[in-house]
Amino acid sequence: MTRTMESRRMDGMTTLEQDLVHLARMALAGRSQDVQMLLQRMARRYSRSNEAIGEALQALLRDAPSADAPLRGLGNAAPVPLDMDSRVPLIRPDHLAPSITPVLSGSVREAVDQICDEHLGRDRLLKAGLSPSASALFVGPPGVGKTLVARWIASRLKLPLLVLDLSSVMSSYLGRTGGNIRKVLDYAKASPSILLLDELDTVAKRRDDGAEVGELKRLVTVLLQEIDDWPASSLLLAATNHGDLLDPAVWRRFEMVIDFPLPDAVQLRKALEQYSERDAPDDVLTVIARALALQGASYSEAHRVVTSARRRAALAEQPLKETLLSACGEQLRQLPFAERVRLAVDLVQSDHMSQRRVHELSGISRDTIRDRLRRQESQE
Repeated sequence: MTRTMESRRMDGMTTLEQDLVHLARMALAGRSQDVQMLLQRMARRYSRSNEAIGEALQALLRDAPSADAPLRGLGNAAPVPLDMDSRVPLIRPDHLAPSITPVLSGSVREAVDQICDEHLGRDRLLKAGLSPSASALFVGPPGVGKTLVARWIASRLKLPLLVLDLSSVMSSYLGRTGGNIRKVLDYAKASPSILLLDELDTVAKRRDDGAEVGELKRLVTVLLQEIDDWPASSLLLAATNHGDLLDPAVWRRFEMVIDFPLPDAVQLRKALEQYSERDAPDDVLTVIARALALQGASYSEAHRVVTSARRRAALAEQPLKETLLSACGEQLRQLPFAERVRLAVDLVQSDHMSQRRVHELSGISRDTIRDRLRRQESQE
């Protein structure tokens, strides 16, 4: 086979000179991801033979400069992008630091810790020719802590959190919505940051959904292209309450997918302690947590119960435990009678509460509790 003129020109070049030619070709073609991968290989290769070049390339990768983000590492001085029609900001900085540590299941905490460890240990990854995860998808019902975890990650990584306002991105002129999304993501790429795409299913619906118009389907393609080009020096987070609505290709683009389940009674109990600032009787919180868990409640619903009790306590100038007792009764009354009886018996058996205290909290008579206990003992 006849050799190409370019391959003949490469003869006689050193490895470094050949890498520079490949790098220039990729840069001119706008292939930013390929450029970053080649630089990673070069940094790893030359760190052994030319320490100065290796360290310089690692520094560049750490700050991840690109044609799309010339201000990376220098701070984002660009104005916040606006929708051309409404002049409403398309993105908003979220400066709310988490006031509590999120209560998470073991699998969620492990995944979140891995994301933080990768970004905090970026230098070690770069030396090994690797880069930290650039994107993660949070999937779960409302109120399970997806936004709180995004704030927690931003706090741990000391990066600004930017939140995409999907209601403003969806322009009245559908043809402009794709441009709005690009403007938002380009702005977020301009300096190290965390971008949260909340309610991702609003714009990333399945492309085989016959109810959607062609323009909305094209938005999915725009979004996929932007996710593919996301720099590893920043973090792209997306959250959805309806994972079944997402286009399958969207799932594959995210490096990590984290499922947020509804909390169990133990997790709700820990959350209630934080919400009440540990100013409530343990047994009352235990009963509320168990009742909420039986109802399939989320953290936001547990927070609502405690906040309402604290407001009533402040207005009536009562101790919080009094209004929480009332809240406890309200939660229990939402359970079917059979569920309340089972809960009352279980509290006596497992939490070492007296029958009198369980009766006060649950409203189930002590005679009923004793009768159920005798039945269980006879069956054993």
